[in-house]
Amino acid sequence: MRFRDLSGKEIVDVRHGARLGVLGQTDLEIDPETGRIHSFHIPNYKWFGMKKEGESVQLHWKDIKTIGEDMIIVEPNDSSN
Repeated sequence: MRFRDLSGKEIVDVRHGARLGVLGQTDLEIDPETGRIHSFHIPNYKWFGMKKEGESVQLHWKDIKTIGEDMIIVEPNDSSN
């Protein structure tokens, strides 16, 4: 799967039924040796994405449960936040 296939998908926490953000508005942590995505850092945006407040949420690639056509369903471990 290419990044452009993931970009623009909403990230949803299945445990809390909460929208965490949109992939593309996130920072990626990539393993420099393998080129694989290790985790994403989702900023805590408020006011329609115009103002960044608080700390970002870190989600590990292993927290992804399903990648659908429009969204990415995650089930983060407590240690991921």
